[in-house]
Amino acid sequence: MITKQLEADLAYTYKKLSSRELEKLSGSTILITGCAGFLGFYLLHFLYYYRKELSLKRVLCLDNFMLGRPEWIREMEADECFRVEKFDIITDDIASVPGAEAADYIVHMASIASPVFYRLHPIETIDANVFGLRRLLDYYCEKNTKGFLFFSSSELYGDPAPEAVPTDEEYYGNVCVTGPRACYDEAKRFGETMCMLFAKKYGMPIGVVRPFNNYGPGMKINDQRVPADFAKNVLENQDIRILSNGTPTRTFCYIADAAAGYLKILLHGTYDYFNIGIDRPEISIERLAEIYQEAGKELLSYSGKIIHARSEDQEYLTNNPGRRCPKIRKAAELLDYRPEILVEEGVRRFLAFIKESTESGKPGEGNLLW
Repeated sequence: MITKQLEADLAYTYKKLSSRELEKLSGSTILITGCAGFLGFYLLHFLYYYRKELSLKRVLCLDNFMLGRPEWIREMEADECFRVEKFDIITDDIASVPGAEAADYIVHMASIASPVFYRLHPIETIDANVFGLRRLLDYYCEKNTKGFLFFSSSELYGDPAPEAVPTDEEYYGNVCVTGPRACYDEAKRFGETMCMLFAKKYGMPIGVVRPFNNYGPGMKINDQRVPADFAKNVLENQDIRILSNGTPTRTFCYIADAAAGYLKILLHGTYDYFNIGIDRPEISIERLAEIYQEAGKELLSYSGKIIHARSEDQEYLTNNPGRRCPKIRKAAELLDYRPEILVEEGVRRFLAFIKESTESGKPGEGNLLW
């Protein structure tokens, strides 16, 4: 189930954690909501691969499987350390999950993150990030948890003013509250407010993470975010289609680096909020397409061109930020978070993972097509 590339990535993430951080996980029970998504894929594979080294007691994996139940999760279900349950964080009672009351660490990432899909399910997106989060906070506020991680988003910054890029954690944001992305942006903002209030009232060790443009193993090629779109074009040997003029700029953080940051926040043990991404290089979407084209030729004999097209979705680019680049000094200073995988290497790793997954004859195991 674990390809050579994924194995190498997991080992990289493991080495990014200090011995003290790894010791905190020893003998612990971890509850994860939204386990079947992109980030769930990577974090669950990390915990599964290192379950013995970490002496994990139990990993409780919850998801409503709204966007599908992946094949890769079946092997984990067979392991006595892992318990996978169909669970709707919006309506179901967390107390009904066997072992939930004993969770040492809680990771709440049950939310659609792709703009195309959260605009198809805007109410569910709000409910998961607001009411689902509130259910978890109410349940764990007076329990002796060691860490609670809420996945917010860099989208809460909206389209930053030029002087606010690179963007630090104290930037208030420039967000349209009635636009097509508002269901996601505003739900994350309100979720952060709840985390702050519960941390103050109950002393909960809540960490809030604002991810910046992750990509890599676990991202479905039909995700309809740019790194997945380009990977799909390369895999199918079709022209790489840029659905804009190609000038918006981003930094792209490979999942092996990002996951180390997420775990560091979870294990931090006190309330705080952090950007997790990479601060270099900030490149255009056009340049990202060129990087995929170059890596595709090298790894997959890709022969397609780069073309510009227009999305059939009329709101595809509405409120799309022109730039996205984080300041990560806070995470570096407090967590020793130091991402090193630049986008050229990361894209090669991602395509190598896709190649290995498809050649295995079980593309679904790479969370690519389901």
